[in-house]
This record gives sequence, structure tokens and C-alpha cells, in this order.
Amino acid sequence: MRFFSDNAAPVHPKVMTAIADANQVDTAYDGDQLSQRLDAAFSELFEHEVAVLWVSTGTAANCLALASLVQPHQGVICHREAHIEVDECGAPGFYTGGAKLMLIEGEGAKITPTTIEALLETIRDDVHQVQPAAVSITNATEYGLAYRPEEVGALGNLCAQRHLGLHMDGARFGNAVAALGCPLADITWRAGVDALSFGFAKNGGMNAEALVYFDPAAADAARYRRKRAGHLLSKGRFLAAQLLAFLDDNLWLKNARTANEAAAIIAQSAPERLLHPVEANEIFIRLSAAEAAALRAQGYDFYDWGTDAARLVTSWHHREEDVQPLAKAIAAL
Repeated sequence: MRFFSDNAAPVHPKVMTAIADANQVDTAYDGDQLSQRLDAAFSELFEHEVAVLWVSTGTAANCLALASLVQPHQGVICHREAHIEVDECGAPGFYTGGAKLMLIEGEGAKITPTTIEALLETIRDDVHQVQPAAVSITNATEYGLAYRPEEVGALGNLCAQRHLGLHMDGARFGNAVAALGCPLADITWRAGVDALSFGFAKNGGMNAEALVYFDPAAADAARYRRKRAGHLLSKGRFLAAQLLAFLDDNLWLKNARTANEAAAIIAQSAPERLLHPVEANEIFIRLSAAEAAALRAQGYDFYDWGTDAARLVTSWHHREEDVQPLAKAIAAL
């Protein structure tokens, strides 16, 4: 009955088992056997040598990545409604030592090379103005849209030409991959992404996210930043255990597909209400205050999204029988 956030979903049983199995004596911090396996495991997943740091929150993953790409006097180009701008309480500026978020528009919270170029043309190349050093995109976006390989590739090409780093906020990366059905490499390193915040907490994890560097050398300084930021947990093996459990038999992808399929059922119940196409596990619908009250009176929980709109989010544990009653209730309004 609760569809306000996939953060509220239960932890997957396999993840809980992995945490319990990790409850034994091992080396502290990230020197344990499980943490030491992460680079190889994720390198196999991405078909490319990577370096992986576990952290306990998506905010930390995003902001440590950005701190690797920009200096305090520089800027990060992102969408006006990007999570790093709207929902992280100034953490990017805190972690980067003051770097500026440079905001642009785009349908469905997507940005394009054209909108980036338009911003770049307004910035003088002198010390009186902040110079951008990176671009940050969210996949899937804050409105549940997936960046396709060609879209990421176009951004990656521009970033290479303009000497900008490219960060991908993948809080719902699994949902984007499930929607696209493409190789992970095609929307990450092959497309020019430098650093990825690979989200797991929204996909059935407890408190583990993966910060993935597609140039392993770039992770060296991030290890110090992670410690300085208070995210080098002394018992990091419990985070590593979660990440490895998700990679086993592609649990991360199976969970994401389940959430996406549940979202599609709700979307199909009232297509005329949709504010954005439903590609991942978020549904944005037109809903009057009276209609929202009627749904809540039946026990459904979700976010209001501005005036006469709502956001509903499905999770890995939602099956067809869990979402069909809500779909029918929306259709009956």
C-alpha cells in the first residue's frame, strides 16, 4: 500500500543473509576479504577494469565523485531538478570545497549537448567567472526517464571535446539498465562516463552504494576523501557483502526489472494521467487533491508532486498482485 519511495522498501532476504554471513572476524575498514573482491567483481560486470569504493549513502557517492572531478573554484553542470541540486542539502558544495552547481533545463530532467553548449557560450574564459569542469547526469532521471546509449555518448563526446568530467548519478541505475536492455558498458565507460554512483539501497539494499571509477587511478584520491568525509566504515565488510550479494546471479537487475514491471501496470491503468513516460519505476500522474484524498482513504501512500500531481514509486518487492488494486483504484477515479 506504500508507494512513496523505494527507499522504504524492505531489504532483500539474500542481502540480509550476506550481512549475517559477513559477521565474523576479518580485517577492518576496506582491507577485508569481501571489500578486496569488489574491483574484480565489478570489472567483470562492466567488461572493463574499474575501481570501486563502497559508501553508505547515495549523497556521499555522488559528492565524492564530484570532488574527484572538480576543484573548489570550478563548476558542475547539471539539470535544474537534479538530485544533487534539489535533494542533497548543499552536500556537493560541502564535499567539493565550494564548487558551484551550474543549472540548465531539459525535458524530463534530461540535459543535452545543445543545452550545455548554450551555457558554455555565456561563460567568459577569465578568473572573474566560475569555469565548469564536469557534467552530472542522473540515470534514470528524476522523472524516471532513461538516458539511452546514444544520448550518453553524445554528452561524453562533448565532455571530451570541452575537457569536462562526466559523472552519472545512478541511484536507480539498475532500473535504467532494465528499461534499456543494453550492456552496462554502452551507457557508462564506452559512452565517456568517468564516475558512476551505482545505487543499491533503492533496489533492495540496506545501506550500501558503489562509487565506480572507470579509470582506477582516479579512485586513489577518493579513498582519502572518503576517510575525511567519515564514510570509511570500520566494518566495511558489511557493505561489501551487500554489493557482492547483488552481483551474484544479477540480483540487482532482477530486482530492478520487477520494480519496473510493477510501475508499468500502474501506468497502464490511466495513460491519460501520465505527466512523463514511465520507463523505470517512477510514475508521475495528474491527480487532484480530492482524488489524492480518495486514494489515501483507501490506504495508499504516495508523494504529492506540486499542484494536482503525484509521484508513485514501485520497489523490488512489488508483485502484480500488490499493484493491481492501486491500478484499479486509479482507473476508477
